[in-house]
Amino acid sequence: MQAEASATPVACNAADLIRRAAALIFDVDGTLAETEELHRQAFNHAFSRHGLGWEWDRAVYKDLLRVTGGKERMRAYHARLRIAQPLTDEDIAELHRIKTAHYAELVETGCCPLRPGVAELLAAARARGQRLAIATTTSHGNIDALLSQALGPGWARVFDAIVAGDDVRHKKPAPDVYLEILARLKLTAHDCVAIEDSANGLIAASRAGIPVLITRSMFFRDDDFSAARAVLDDLSRLG
Repeated sequence: MQAEASATPVACNAADLIRRAAALIFDVDGTLAETEELHRQAFNHAFSRHGLGWEWDRAVYKDLLRVTGGKERMRAYHARLRIAQPLTDEDIAELHRIKTAHYAELVETGCCPLRPGVAELLAAARARGQRLAIATTTSHGNIDALLSQALGPGWARVFDAIVAGDDVRHKKPAPDVYLEILARLKLTAHDCVAIEDSANGLIAASRAGIPVLITRSMFFRDDDFSAARAVLDDLSRLG
């Protein structure tokens, strides 16, 4: 009973934060859906197809998630191996192409639904006239694979602005994706709320001046979220 009572004010504060915002800006991986395990499997599939002999278990992948961006993650891992001959840009691009295609195949099986409360929050926000946006380090292809399955082929009409990792010079924890979103929405930072699941996402949004609500996810549950306005296990009951 005591835990329940202490959780209630946090949930109420989060709901107030959400409802006062002119726009809600969502991260994708880990926030809209628990996608990271599928990404890990897709990376390993690409490594196998390419004959690299790499295998990222969950512990290794959790550590590599500190590096934002799939291509950057592969380069970082390769550098750790201290192999003299680096992978070429063409190798990295081909690995990423295979990985992205396999990720889409996995998502299409329907094994990765939206996290609890996400669909309801999107619908409630639209009903209130709030604007919705996406700010992510993942690719447009990955966003489309996930949300076409979860929200249907017209999913992009739900969002007023979508900025992916390749649309900006620097990925999270740099604030670039959030600054670009604010420019496209023509809103100030304090008009918005960013919904994130990782410390890198929290830092990126905070550097852009945007208040952050954290929804804890599988790989980032132990991150430092002390700078967030609210920290919740999921987005249920916020609509």
